[in-house]
Amino acid sequence: MGAGFFIKTMALNKYVSEVKVIEQNQQVVFNYLSNFENLSTYLNSGLIEKITEKVPQIKITDFESDQDSCKFNITGLGVAEIKIVNREPFKTVKVESSGGLPLSFTFWIQLMPVNEYKTKMRLTLHAEMSMMIKMMAGSKLEEGINQLADTLSRLPYQ
Repeated sequence: MGAGFFIKTMALNKYVSEVKVIEQNQQVVFNYLSNFENLSTYLNSGLIEKITEKVPQIKITDFESDQDSCKFNITGLGVAEIKIVNREPFKTVKVESSGGLPLSFTFWIQLMPVNEYKTKMRLTLHAEMSMMIKMMAGSKLEEGINQLADTLSRLPYQ
């Protein structure tokens, strides 16, 4: 079986989070979420350990980031790289994966103002993965997208 077989067995799956309300101005939220250096500070302050506690089979190490991308190692899966590929000011941040994981994904953070001091946020994940990966991780991705939305809605926006 060549590479063609592997590609044909991949399927696109869509996961959408619940809508969350953030008690902050849309521009502030966008500026924070569209810079991975902000995420790095938060992840390195204990979030990675919390993820490992909840899902012990996933261990994240060697987290590095700059404004547009981040890279980390997932034990047993390899190095994951995530890059911001598009920013639509104050509305959308589009992120794509690269690196050596057995799945690829595109991820959107969508923002909409409620008023000057509140913003609605919804996450959408398109993941291309094999049937085997979907059977192992599909329900976790569905649960995870809502947990991520919940976490992002509680970040210390400034």
